[in-house]
Amino acid sequence: MQLDTEILETIPTNTGESLQHILTQSPVLLCFLRHFGCTFCRESLADVADLQPMIEKSGLKIVLVHMATNEIAEEYMVRYKLKNSLHISDPDKSLYEYFGLFKGNFWQLYGLKVWARGLKAGLVDGHGLSIDADLGDYSQMPGVFIVNGNKIIEQFIHRSAADRPNYSIMIDSFLQKQQVSR
Repeated sequence: MQLDTEILETIPTNTGESLQHILTQSPVLLCFLRHFGCTFCRESLADVADLQPMIEKSGLKIVLVHMATNEIAEEYMVRYKLKNSLHISDPDKSLYEYFGLFKGNFWQLYGLKVWARGLKAGLVDGHGLSIDADLGDYSQMPGVFIVNGNKIIEQFIHRSAADRPNYSIMIDSFLQKQQVSR
């Protein structure tokens, strides 16, 4: 999918640089989060933090998209050892919509799979859960994209809030495609 560079130019990161400017410098792992109170959102932050050295070694820059204020996001970036990470505040969810990410239905948000994974991620793995409108829209579905220039190279669009992207496979596929195009 080709992305509109004029739209990307209007999307500021927490540093003030546009998403388009970031994309002219390097390919991006663009992670759209649910709300910061969501156990799966917190799990995603932990996953990205754990894989940060591998992600950066692959040449990808991490950009996280959320619906909270940048101040709230910074608290979570520090908590999950992602400080100095680029992130985008999208409270009106226009960027989510542009990337084809919409509100989940009842089963995507509360189905059996969600409860089972939520108990593990929340209680066993310690990611917890909290409901607070300032943390984002609890019904928003997440997704992960690898964007190079103005093209989406890889994507993982959640079918359930409980889906867990395999970032390593996405990155490996991206690197293989990079080698083939050389």
